[in-house]
Amino acid sequence: MDDIAHTDKGSSPKWLSHFYDSSISLKDKSILVTGGTGSFGKRFISSLLERYDVRRLIIYSRDELKQYEMQQELSPQRYPCLRYFIGDVRDRDRLEMATREVNIVVHAAALKHVPAAEYNPTECIRTNVFGAENVVHCALRNNVERVIALSTDKAVSPLNLYGASKLAADKIFVAANNLAGSKGTMFSVVRYGNVVGSRGSVVPLFERLARAGATNLPITDVRMTRFWITLQQGADFVISSIMTMRGGEIFVPKIPSMKITDLARCLAPGLPHEIIGIRPGEKLHEVLITEDDSPNTYELRDRFIIEPAFPFWTRDPVENGVDEVQDVRPVAEDFRYASNNNTQWLDEEGLREYLSGPR
Repeated sequence: MDDIAHTDKGSSPKWLSHFYDSSISLKDKSILVTGGTGSFGKRFISSLLERYDVRRLIIYSRDELKQYEMQQELSPQRYPCLRYFIGDVRDRDRLEMATREVNIVVHAAALKHVPAAEYNPTECIRTNVFGAENVVHCALRNNVERVIALSTDKAVSPLNLYGASKLAADKIFVAANNLAGSKGTMFSVVRYGNVVGSRGSVVPLFERLARAGATNLPITDVRMTRFWITLQQGADFVISSIMTMRGGEIFVPKIPSMKITDLARCLAPGLPHEIIGIRPGEKLHEVLITEDDSPNTYELRDRFIIEPAFPFWTRDPVENGVDEVQDVRPVAEDFRYASNNNTQWLDEEGLREYLSGPR
């Protein structure tokens, strides 16, 4: 995205000059992952085990079967730092118990199925909104150092309840920095688009239909585009965001787009497409940053950062002077980061590379 137009907002915010110059170490940290048995959680936890000598790694989720299956792959005997906690983010007492002596919380638990959220709105709100509030409360009570929450493109100008609930959660986490004080717990958010091959993704759906001998693939709209990221890229991005967060940011990775029709042709060459129409609550294109966010958005080499519009952001958590990083730039005031105006596009070769990794 090197050709983005920029405007002069004056000098970069002070914290950005330290963005690539200071970070924490994950060595000997105690880390809790809510929704740790989901697609992201499993990849994130595997990545931590492979790369970092963490002191304790807590998988917090409510599905005992998924925890049992995960223990067969990642046994506590082989990885003594692992802990498996049955619990729900709706249960504040249980969550508070699980976050004792925890340094970092990664909040990945959510109800994510759009039609299910529309049919069960109260359940969606209890998990995605009240659950976020519980994570904040427990992190503050137990003096957790850093909390990073996973968001979604659907939280941007939401059309469905799932997106609205995630927008509310984002607001809760950003505003939580006001409660933490200048030297307290830091809360930030990571926002990205579709994960290739994750449960519920269109990729396994198309692959399954092709294997089953379907005569066509269902396409909602021939114009539809989507952002794409792999599970590993998502895990890596969250890790880097944890290590560089200051509290209050929304981190957005630079990722490629692809037309749904091109995706279908790559996965099932020669199979006709049946246009079924856009489903309720579905967008034609994904948006990760709107024009309304552009005054507070900065571009870095591999990501965008949306600053919070709160007075606490004026604090400078880094005392030592470091030369400014020259690749930090404000975006144009009318900047919009959407899947249809992206400058990075995924072709068939790139998709094959995405799909070749573990899923």
